[in-house]
Amino acid sequence: MPRLHTVDPAHASGKVKEIFEGPLKGKNFNIFKALANSPAALEVYLGMAGARIEAGLSAKELEGIQLAIGEANGCGYCVAAHTAIGKMSGMPEGPTIEARRGTLADAKLNAVAHFALALHEKRGYVSAADIAAFKAAGYSDGHVAEAVATYALAVFTNYFNHVNETVSDFPPAPAI
Repeated sequence: MPRLHTVDPAHASGKVKEIFEGPLKGKNFNIFKALANSPAALEVYLGMAGARIEAGLSAKELEGIQLAIGEANGCGYCVAAHTAIGKMSGMPEGPTIEARRGTLADAKLNAVAHFALALHEKRGYVSAADIAAFKAAGYSDGHVAEAVATYALAVFTNYFNHVNETVSDFPPAPAI
């Protein structure tokens, strides 16, 4: 049971109503309905998630980060959501499971997951070798910045779901 009030989009008002009728139209997921308690928190999510459209990292790479960090943080909601989103982004189920384990058969996706997990394990204090390994897989300084931003988004949503105890409205992710 969620700990925070769930905002019904049909009864939302002000900025929250604008968001549910605009960028979140038809996306009445439980995380958004709980974030809607604060228009500012909802806008933080939208800003971070929306900026990913401009990212040089592919949708699969972005989802690889979300899956690795969601699993590392034990966020069942985010793991379920990003398993579904990953599949919609062209990532078969096998790689979604591999991303959660932090070991992917695809070398580039593996480098992304490893870098994200290094960020997580080292609390951002990655080594020059961590950055060099990421770049050796074909990534740039811009990709490093995008990986850090995506990591931050993952932590934001993971922790929000922990605080709220958000009930998942996505099919459960396969067990690993």
